[in-house]
Amino acid sequence: MKDDLDPVKRLATFLIIRHSDELRSISLSPDLKLHYPLSVDFALLMDDDPLIAHLVFSQPTEYLRLFDQAAVWAHKVILEDLKDSNKGIKKEFIHVRIDISGSPLECPETFPRIGCVRVKHRGMLLTLKGTVIRSGAIKMYEGERCYMCLKCQHNFLVFPDIETRNSIKLPSHCPSQRSKACGGTKFKYLEGSITCHDYQEIKIQESTHVLGVGAIPRSIPVILKDDLVDIVKAGDDVIVTGILTAKWSPDIKDVRCDLDPVMVANNVRRTNELKSDIDIPDDVITEFKHFWSNFKDTPLKGRNAILRGICPQIFGLFTVKLAVALTLIGGVQHVDASGTKVRGESHLLLVGDPGTGKSQFLKFAAKLSNRSVITTGLGSTSAGLTVTAVKDGGEWMLEAGALVLADGGLCCIDEFDSMREHDRATIHEAMEQQTISVAKAGLVTTLNTRTIVFGATNPKGHYDPDQSLSINTALSGPLLSRFDIVLVLLDTKNPEWDGVVSSHILSEGEPNKDEHNGNLSNIWPFSMLRRYIQFVKGYFKPVLSKEAETVISSYYQLQRRSATQNAARTTVRMLESLIRLAQAHARLMFRNEVTRLDAITAILCIESSMTTSAIVDSVGNALHSNFTENPDMEYAKQESLILEKLGPIDGFPEQVSMEGLSR
Repeated sequence: MKDDLDPVKRLATFLIIRHSDELRSISLSPDLKLHYPLSVDFALLMDDDPLIAHLVFSQPTEYLRLFDQAAVWAHKVILEDLKDSNKGIKKEFIHVRIDISGSPLECPETFPRIGCVRVKHRGMLLTLKGTVIRSGAIKMYEGERCYMCLKCQHNFLVFPDIETRNSIKLPSHCPSQRSKACGGTKFKYLEGSITCHDYQEIKIQESTHVLGVGAIPRSIPVILKDDLVDIVKAGDDVIVTGILTAKWSPDIKDVRCDLDPVMVANNVRRTNELKSDIDIPDDVITEFKHFWSNFKDTPLKGRNAILRGICPQIFGLFTVKLAVALTLIGGVQHVDASGTKVRGESHLLLVGDPGTGKSQFLKFAAKLSNRSVITTGLGSTSAGLTVTAVKDGGEWMLEAGALVLADGGLCCIDEFDSMREHDRATIHEAMEQQTISVAKAGLVTTLNTRTIVFGATNPKGHYDPDQSLSINTALSGPLLSRFDIVLVLLDTKNPEWDGVVSSHILSEGEPNKDEHNGNLSNIWPFSMLRRYIQFVKGYFKPVLSKEAETVISSYYQLQRRSATQNAARTTVRMLESLIRLAQAHARLMFRNEVTRLDAITAILCIESSMTTSAIVDSVGNALHSNFTENPDMEYAKQESLILEKLGPIDGFPEQVSMEGLSR
């Protein structure tokens, strides 16, 4: 491109060369008044024309406007080529959306945290990453007007100023660019020249993952216009590219009027589906497959090697670590015959005496999850968990709470028993239907809460094994039935166990050789464990085998017959929980089919959460459960016991040999 060309022609030439297909599809679109986005990769612009790319970055207010004009001009050039077919229609509104991902601009100076935005960034093309916590109503505002100079008859456009609340300010003299300056000061408004635009304000907040302890997450309002309006909702993770400016805060009596920072968005990308935080290279996937090929004959030993990586600082608690892994991995969401969605996410509740490591499991699970929110029962209200109705500038808006912000991730609620009764009742719908229906301040809507709920609570006083779970925890039956696994951790005195635990804690300072040399056969490192959970969640969609279906069905019927104290737990939800846990275990075992082993493991998890077991002596205290030397042999004994208790099952032989079980 030649340097003597004006900016609009240079930008239009770039668009014709690089984006002719997109411009052709815009020309063929039938809607005349629609606002069309045209995504431009900034790295390509840098390669083709570094000078104009620098101007777009350093003076975006002016040059993004010129870019839009260039897009319309380039579209007309493309339209000329389509005249033979008579299909193209001239469009008035095309907006260039800059995509900065992967360009040299992806650096701390131009990609700052929301809390690090300062005056030096004003007027630059910035990119901010955060979560939408508030979504305002869609409005219309007056865009540009056309005026004519009465002296030289020059027509020019005047644009609204965001800083002065979209008011239009006329220039002091005629802006004509002719060789002889006009100098006119009187202008006439041209009737019918006003262009109106769609307008919406959202608020984005920085992610808590990037903050240190004690830091308060900052937020910034973002203005969306035209085709960007209504493409995001509260709870979405977004990357926003735009221009940082400021506007005067509303006039409120006895409140000082300040300039508030605000971002005018040029491009908005939703990153909900992107696993941008966790990249899984091919060599890591190969390593996973190699790991399972080594444990082909002893699969449960391989599984236990993975589970040892969960909270390695806590000794034992095998049952809890298995429950945490299955909850984080989850089952497969499906739609039943009536069209109702059956959730795939599992929920876990830890009920235990003080000092049993409940909070440590919560914190570790939050770090493992790609998206997580941690809160405590005492510090959470129903509005803070669901959504809050807030008034901003005379208009009511909804601000997302913890469950909405954790959509697609994990919501950890510590001290679950400290929540007030009506606050606990608000999460009933969020846990089962995975939505929150809101009717506040005239705003009636439904928000998604496809989240895993991980709760921890202390028993009410001393835990009484003779009483039901709802009496011991002071939690209602309907709420308990929504948890797939409820593990009770009782701190009973066991001298042998206490000796082993104390020696483990005292030797914790010694370095673990296997943990640092990348050997996956003993304890998995945290980064590998996180990648593994994300990979199996996205890669495997396990289906139940006939054998697994028969085992799960028989166990469910047995529980229904023997349910006395656990009436709140033995509902149809328990059957769905068994299916989810069996699917999660199949994923954990790197398989696409749910076998009898997965069904039996799901039964053992459910048995752990029952106060009175339907299968006697199959599971002891979850707190004292430890990793065994030969888990496959141990499993064979448990399977034999469970199948014996379930009675004769169609399709199974009367006596199952130990060789068949170990297989």
